[in-house]
Amino acid sequence: MYPEKNYPVNHLLEFSTRVFLHCGVPKDDAEQAAEVLVAADLWGIDTHGVARLRNYYETLARGFANPRPNIRIIRQMPACAALDGDNGLGLVVGPKANQIAMEKAETIGTGWVSVCHSNHFGIAGYYPWKALAHNLIGWAMTNTTPQVAPLWGAERMLGTNPIAIAFPGYEEPPIIIDMATSTTSYGRIENAIRKAETVPSGWIIDGEGRGTVFPGEMVNGGAIIPLGIDREHGGHKGYCLSAMIDLLCGVLSGANWGPFTPPFPFHLKPPERVVGKGIGHFFGALRIDGFIDPDEFKRRVDEWIHVFRATKPAPETGGPLIPGDPERMARDSRSREGAPLLSSVVKELRELATLVGIPFD
Repeated sequence: MYPEKNYPVNHLLEFSTRVFLHCGVPKDDAEQAAEVLVAADLWGIDTHGVARLRNYYETLARGFANPRPNIRIIRQMPACAALDGDNGLGLVVGPKANQIAMEKAETIGTGWVSVCHSNHFGIAGYYPWKALAHNLIGWAMTNTTPQVAPLWGAERMLGTNPIAIAFPGYEEPPIIIDMATSTTSYGRIENAIRKAETVPSGWIIDGEGRGTVFPGEMVNGGAIIPLGIDREHGGHKGYCLSAMIDLLCGVLSGANWGPFTPPFPFHLKPPERVVGKGIGHFFGALRIDGFIDPDEFKRRVDEWIHVFRATKPAPETGGPLIPGDPERMARDSRSREGAPLLSSVVKELRELATLVGIPFD
């Protein structure tokens, strides 16, 4: 299924806000949730944008998430804090925790915040991107629904567990690193199913642990593979990165971890055991002037970018990209031309519009 047409980003933002309001989310929180969600469409990360709005709606409508959470600090020191998200939307809990990390960094140079009792928080890159305006280096990571088998495993034990970090440039755009620790995201599996396509070899396994290119076999009892695929190609590194994020986000925060992390989308099978509260996140922020003059650092980042852009390109390529280039290019074009939505996504949004009585087109 090909894109039906482009939709202005502001239109997607307004529609998403109204859906969250319909679900009882307060106005400021609804606008914040929509901003995080639609940032994915603006940046070209289509798997995490309005294509997931129906899942967030169902999560709220079925009572799996709290539309009006009492987000509170349960433990705190000058440079760190632990938050309980009261089962709120991760799109709301995440920004509030990120803000606390930034405030701590601005006060004493560094800030670290763990979060339990939250839900899916959208694209990880949104959070360090927010830190850039404050002359901060930002970090964000989260554990997610178990969809990934550990190296040499044949069942889902870990999430795609993304990590993101951002560095500001002086004249150059910022470097924003946002990556899953698996070969792919579950959203890309969903998109392959929407398009009735196969996926590249090495992405997924079936229920018996055998490699497959058919996304339906992954959904029906299979799993995604860790970044690196196998031991010979560094699969142990992707597995260990995912484990690190699960320990920081789940074990450290008091959230669920590993195979016990709650499901998102809502229709996935819930875990048989609870070992904590909800999904966990971990945010960090560093003040640049604690290490180096901020302008000097930004100029050095610019120089790093120039050197890497001048890399001799591999055959039949345009040469290396700088982390964040694809998202920046998408943002530049989609700000003008709108975000392309698959016809299957448009159909789902129209059905949601009918369900809630809010026009989409």
